[in-house]
Amino acid sequence: MDNASTRAQLKTLLHDLEYQLRQTSLWQAQPLSEEQLTSDQPFAADHLTLPQWLQFVFIPRLRNLLSSNADLPKRCAIAPMAEVYFKHCGVEACDLIKSLLRIDEILNQP
Repeated sequence: MDNASTRAQLKTLLHDLEYQLRQTSLWQAQPLSEEQLTSDQPFAADHLTLPQWLQFVFIPRLRNLLSSNADLPKRCAIAPMAEVYFKHCGVEACDLIKSLLRIDEILNQP
């Protein structure tokens, strides 16, 4: 799963995900405080919205793994959570969810 083609696809998908967050006005210009980024809850749900978590945690961590040629996660299931989140927040996020679904598929390959 960690071949060059997979890593290139993932890099492109992270770029697409950032683009989708920007297009839906969910990309935050101001950085978060250290306190907001410190959490022991899954997805930092006690401090961050899902778009914030994607921007400040998920995307940077995956980009860091890609740039350092480190092992990628073996399992990922962000798209189902995004479907639920965006269903209730009134944001049209179909393309964003498609990007997350594709990221999940790539990271879940054997």
